[in-house]
Amino acid sequence: MIVLSSLTGLLVVIGIVFVLVLIALFSSIVIVHQTEAYIVERIGKYHSTLDVGFHMIIPFIDKVVKKVSLKEQVVDFKPQPVITKDNVTIQIDTVVFFQITDARMFTYGVSNPMAAIENLTATTLRNIIGDLELDATLTSRDVINSKMRMILDEATDSWGIKVRRVELKNIIPPRDIQEAMEKQMRAERERREKILQAEGEKKSAILIAEGEKESIVLRAEAKKQALIAEAEGVSKSIQLINDSNPSKAYLTIKGYEALEKVADGKSTKLIIPSELSSLTSVVAAGVETVESMKNKELKK
Repeated sequence: MIVLSSLTGLLVVIGIVFVLVLIALFSSIVIVHQTEAYIVERIGKYHSTLDVGFHMIIPFIDKVVKKVSLKEQVVDFKPQPVITKDNVTIQIDTVVFFQITDARMFTYGVSNPMAAIENLTATTLRNIIGDLELDATLTSRDVINSKMRMILDEATDSWGIKVRRVELKNIIPPRDIQEAMEKQMRAERERREKILQAEGEKKSAILIAEGEKESIVLRAEAKKQALIAEAEGVSKSIQLINDSNPSKAYLTIKGYEALEKVADGKSTKLIIPSELSSLTSVVAAGVETVESMKNKELKK
């Protein structure tokens, strides 16, 4: 019985040792995932930084004290009251994009990195905005972002942190300032609208005037062309008459026809040509010839 009990106790001890060995074996295996880094301490002192992959550590002596993510991280800080150069208190909330570049410095450089970054952001923002007036603050987001990024990146370099970007998310002025700004914006929009309307009316008047001008010029040009065409027609008619070399009798008959047309008109005035005496003598000669011919017939 004694031998059996001793054997049982030995088996139990062996089983316990085996379990402890298995536990130690599994605890010594460390697998580091992508974009992570593990900080290992040996007997309370920094020993190494484990990168991605499979690692073995000494059980009960080495210990993973911190797992650090190397991904780019985003922190949205709550609005901070900030006073501008012209003594206007505004609320500004910021967004900081950062990445841990050195896991060891991040672990041992500062006790609470997020709180340190938040406080550093608030103080930096107050210093920058304190040198700007409200209007400049509202229109200089890019300048403020760049200055803050440079200052924060330099200050957090000793913490193993790289500040990638800093953005001002919201700039909230006091309510009375907002109302005044809204009124100013409405007045500016109304002013621009009136200017655009006046410019439109001006352009319309100019177009109408230019149209009337072109119309007058075109009518004058048409009248000029008509007169030229009429003059050219008369000139051609005279030229044709001159070229045909008409007889004096033909011209006389045409003169009679012209006088006949003038006499038949309703005009109260009659213009007698200076050659009327010659025309009268021709008529008298004609009458005389007719009468002589009649007398000859009677004598027969």
